[in-house]
Amino acid sequence: MNVNLFKEDKSFVIGMVHLKALPGTVGFKGDMKSIIEKGIEDAKKIEEAGFSAIMVENFGDMPYKVNLDLAQTAALAAATAVIKREVNIPVGIDAAFNDYKSGLAIAKAAGADFIRIPVFIDTVEYFGGIVTPCATKALQYRKQIEAEEVNIFADIQVKHSHMLISNIPIEESARVAESCGADALIVTGTQTGEETPIEMIKRVKNVVSIPVLTGSGTNKDNIREQMNIANGAIIGTSIKVDNNVWNEVDLNKAKEIIENL
Repeated sequence: MNVNLFKEDKSFVIGMVHLKALPGTVGFKGDMKSIIEKGIEDAKKIEEAGFSAIMVENFGDMPYKVNLDLAQTAALAAATAVIKREVNIPVGIDAAFNDYKSGLAIAKAAGADFIRIPVFIDTVEYFGGIVTPCATKALQYRKQIEAEEVNIFADIQVKHSHMLISNIPIEESARVAESCGADALIVTGTQTGEETPIEMIKRVKNVVSIPVLTGSGTNKDNIREQMNIANGAIIGTSIKVDNNVWNEVDLNKAKEIIENL
């Protein structure tokens, strides 16, 4: 793991760059240039606000498939490479819904620092069907393309899904994810923008030695409480204009997050 991503004296706060719909998806408007320009604008605001890192996601590509098609992957790679060049903080990738291969390949090509894998060791059901764990394949592929420097941030019992076996405690998922090679874990609420329960963060922190991040619902009012337990946070909705996840990043809101740490 690149331990420099997590500094002992600072919470690792990641701001989301939510890209508009990419080529190959139903929402694509035909203008790739504007997608990249908006992504750069949001990334620079996040950096100016003092965030530790950014994460680029194909957020507008709903409804998500498990894996991206070729056009999506190429577009996400192009956007990530340009954004990486324009900022001086670490950059991560979330190839939604669960495309570890595209994420790792893009990270290697663009020089990104980490990827998010929503379904790493759990088996879940979401609106697109059943998604099975990819930990073994992800680590093998990372080794195959010589991308060991790319950190894997793995969700456990991820939002917007249901565990196929509902009675598995989150502690078990956390332990398994760590043992399978995750560099950090992500704990979320049930959906985007919903606060990650403090008790859930504590339960995960108590059983693993790797960093734990909150993955939803962190805002200026709860970030200090959450960061007293977690090592970091992934923040999207609460840094957007009008707290609308589809809007652009609001620089003042992003600054408030950092001021309240």
